[in-house]
Amino acid sequence: MAPFIVFGYGSLIFKPPPHTIRQVPGFLKGYVRRFAQKSHDHRGTPESPGRVVTLIHKEDWDKFSGSDAFPDEDIVWGIAYTIDPIYEAEVRDYLDYREKDGYTMETLDIYGMDDGVEKVIIHGAICYVGRDDNPSFVGSEPLDALADRIWTSVGPSGRNKDYLYNLAAAIHNLSPSSYDSHLYALEAKVRALDDKNGTSTQA
Repeated sequence: MAPFIVFGYGSLIFKPPPHTIRQVPGFLKGYVRRFAQKSHDHRGTPESPGRVVTLIHKEDWDKFSGSDAFPDEDIVWGIAYTIDPIYEAEVRDYLDYREKDGYTMETLDIYGMDDGVEKVIIHGAICYVGRDDNPSFVGSEPLDALADRIWTSVGPSGRNKDYLYNLAAAIHNLSPSSYDSHLYALEAKVRALDDKNGTSTQA
């Protein structure tokens, strides 16, 4: 039986799934990572949803986000987690519940570098994606408005800005080439709001 491998590109990077027996950093091709998904249940509330990341095919993003100024050269780095087979059913249930707010399970190939050459290092990893036809998908929002939403939102899992800060720190640490200009520009704007209002920037 094939191992159960799940690719984390958002909160799974800084809050890994349980019963992980192996972690491998890698990246995706043909996708962008954007704060384009509402969070009603973790980093916001039904009345005031926060914003969390999802993956979008680059060609799909281009269709409804012509004003998005960030380069296609950004790389979506993340971590592929291999789950202990004994606990596969338990972890699947855990992830299905954790990602219930509009996310759909897809299978993706994970890339890595081998002597400077890109190659597939894992075939068919599981990944939870908030597709653009799910009710929680909000698409592209002006960066200032998005930053303000993240700065003010709080949910059962904590402050929305802590999710952003934890993710940015994790991506910074993943790889020297793990640059994500959308994520880092958003982090800078939210930290500027902290500075302006004299609030804590600690995650």
